[in-house]
This record gives sequence, structure tokens and C-alpha cells, in this order.
Amino acid sequence: MKFPFWFRKLWQRHGPKRKLIIVDGDTPPETLSTRHLYVCRDEGENWSAAMSCPCGCGDKLELMLLKEVKPNWTLKTDDQSPPSLHPSVWRKSGCEAHFWLRDGHIQWC
Repeated sequence: MKFPFWFRKLWQRHGPKRKLIIVDGDTPPETLSTRHLYVCRDEGENWSAAMSCPCGCGDKLELMLLKEVKPNWTLKTDDQSPPSLHPSVWRKSGCEAHFWLRDGHIQWC
């Protein structure tokens, strides 16, 4: 069952925070949980972050973390805080979702 957009927005802001899952290798898992951010790490270097689209469309998002690749994102996290991504994620096709991931919460633009 698909919930109305306003309910998903409220839940994602005040619901549980996204957790960081480290994946060995440069490929994210085939199936992604809706509540996690997966970081693909190969030989100690973060390659990409993957998550399911928070709008509920079911698309898999893969965001590059390597500085040599354009566009790229910066991941901020440590053992005490949930993950944050910079800059915002703005899908130019499909659902066209535009959001920030800050301290594990989705903030819609």
C-alpha cells in the first residue's frame, strides 16, 4: 500500500533515522532496505552510496563518492552520528525527487 506524499514526508522526517551499512566491494547489493544508506568500500576507499528513493517509487539510487567522478557527493558520518550527504540529491528523471540526507533524515526541497 502506497501512503500519501504528506504522510511519507512526515514519517521520513520524524521516523527512524537511516543507518549506514558498509559493503565490501564497488557494487551495492541487489536489494536495498528503505531505511539504510549503503556505502560501497573497496580497499579502504568509499566508492559510492546507494539507497532506495525516499519518495516510495522503488528506484535504486547510486551516488558516487569518488572525487574524480562528476557529479559526486560527500558523505559525513562517524560512530556517534547518522549519515549526511552533500549536496542534495535531485533526480532529473523518473519521480524527480529532490531532497537532502541530513543526520539520517530525509529533508525535502
